[in-house]
Amino acid sequence: MAVQELEKQAPKPPGFGPVEWLRWGWRTLTSMKTALILLFLFALGSIPGSLIPQRGVEPDKVARIYLNDPVRAEWYERFQLFDVFGSYWFAAIYLLLFTSLVGCIIPRTITYFKELRRRPPAAPRHLSRLSHHAELDTDELTVELAAARLRKLRFRVETGDGWVSAEKGFLRETGNLLFHISLLGVLAAVGVGALFGYRGNVLVAENEGFANTVAAYDRFMPGTQVSAESLEPFAFTLTDFQADYQVGGDPKKIGQPLDFTARLKVVDAPGAPERDYDLKVNLPLEINGTQTFLIGNGYAPVFRVTDGKGQVAFEGPVPCLIEFPLTRVSGCVLKAPDAQPGQLGFLMRFLPTVAPAQSGGFTSSFPAALMPRVQILGAFTGDFGTRSGMPQSVYELAPPEIMKKLKPLAMGSTAPKPLAPGQSFDLPDKLGKIEFVEVREWMTLQIAYDPGRVPALISAALATVSIALSLMIRRRRVFVRVKDGAAEVGGLTRTEGSAAGFAEEFADIVKVLSASAGVKDVR
Repeated sequence: MAVQELEKQAPKPPGFGPVEWLRWGWRTLTSMKTALILLFLFALGSIPGSLIPQRGVEPDKVARIYLNDPVRAEWYERFQLFDVFGSYWFAAIYLLLFTSLVGCIIPRTITYFKELRRRPPAAPRHLSRLSHHAELDTDELTVELAAARLRKLRFRVETGDGWVSAEKGFLRETGNLLFHISLLGVLAAVGVGALFGYRGNVLVAENEGFANTVAAYDRFMPGTQVSAESLEPFAFTLTDFQADYQVGGDPKKIGQPLDFTARLKVVDAPGAPERDYDLKVNLPLEINGTQTFLIGNGYAPVFRVTDGKGQVAFEGPVPCLIEFPLTRVSGCVLKAPDAQPGQLGFLMRFLPTVAPAQSGGFTSSFPAALMPRVQILGAFTGDFGTRSGMPQSVYELAPPEIMKKLKPLAMGSTAPKPLAPGQSFDLPDKLGKIEFVEVREWMTLQIAYDPGRVPALISAALATVSIALSLMIRRRRVFVRVKDGAAEVGGLTRTEGSAAGFAEEFADIVKVLSASAGVKDVR
């Protein structure tokens, strides 16, 4: 009973309330362990952005995944893997890492400045207990002389009654602190780019132009602080696209791409003179900070579709998606919704250098357009749903439920032989004809403005220099005691694993201090 009464009278420990939980959460978030985990997650989260095609970089490959494997594309879309660096989960890692670094840097900076103002400690009484020790048999060395010689070696010096204390290597912590600040600068630069920058994708065929307006983009991804007036008002026309492929040498390398050149006529601003520019993969076009990158290319054969009433229902280039990169065999979709008396649609395959396939049919033997042909896989008529208001892909003829209702006009054995430029195919029932006019090429561009690009570069360079300082410089201390015509020197490092590297430096320090005097013992 007495024990129970004592337990009732004993004060209860304070509860773990909201304030304690917040304090615990902040300490956990700002710990170095958490920062390293978040940095690892940041790097790990960037891997899908390199392995999986991104809408902002390779929209044609994203479209191909939707066509070939819609289930996989749906899962990618669910986890925002087609736009990794703009996803919510990547932004959460970014913000947590930014907060963690700020929480780490502020207290370390305060501690660092306090350490800079602190004087070296007094010399220990027994220098022989230090990891590096030497005795000098000389009556020439004084406290003042030892302090002066250590100052010449760039040591911070403090003197006392018969002793000298010197310290060096503060740049190690400076480099460590600057490295973390540089990481913070990189993250801040990325954030500035996300707020005030923009990027977009556009496909341009030969003899077509582009003006840097929001409406001209196939896909436009602006920052939160970007408006239509923020875009640099330049324009250009693609006059010619030249792709070079290997034609000799190792048979396994024949057909590999060697170089891509897009010849542009560029107008930097309204009213400015037109100039020529050769756009290459590693040579972007830059106008006042806005960069235009060449990221892809393919073929855009030109077709003319005449309907059953003799009217031209469609005429122009049709960009084809590459199905086999090695030979550039490409799939094309053409829709003529204005054709009369019924809408027309075509599934085709473009063959740059036609050759018979071993399994029958036709294929391409080389990626360059040496003997271009267009193979009509299917021609259809009916309602393609283009006026239903539902969005449709330009690389898809129609959704599966609509395809079932279409009337096939030419498929399989009724399809014509591959058409050469200038040839045409007459549709049955006098519904019109399709003519293969000529071959053009298309290019896909990424146009980006990122005001954080230069700050990020500077921060990354500073981080490289800072980590070098942090790894190469040692924090060390040297002590000297002078008494009765003899001197004693001791030294130690404050950095783990650097004692072996300090041995040679300590021996040199002893030689400087001893000058003409002899060294009695060096350990």
